[in-house]
Amino acid sequence: MASSKEYLTFILEQLSDLEGISYRAMMGEYIIYYREKIVGGIYDDRLLVKPVKSAVSLMPNAIYELPYDGAKEMLLVDNVDNKDFLTRLFVAMYDELPAQKRRSHKIGICEEKANEKANETKK
Repeated sequence: MASSKEYLTFILEQLSDLEGISYRAMMGEYIIYYREKIVGGIYDDRLLVKPVKSAVSLMPNAIYELPYDGAKEMLLVDNVDNKDFLTRLFVAMYDELPAQKRRSHKIGICEEKANEKANETKK
């Protein structure tokens, strides 16, 4: 079951006090970013976050759930109506989240080298 745009809008409104919140649609679900780091996502109209220490500390009774089959477990945020709590949660988690991996441009470099070699052989 895909997540609804209405639930996404609700969660984004709850996080509106934070600068740097963004999302990306992926196969009917939404990945949530805070200052360019993945915090979690919306899966089947549930807000799930990565189980970093600060999140576990702020939600000691949180249920671990799978966002989809084959994925790593994440924490279910059941207190989504509390805007202040969500803000505190995302701020607390930020330093523990890994930086986004930059996509490599190796393919472009390999193509460029191949083109250079092709040009050399034409001479």
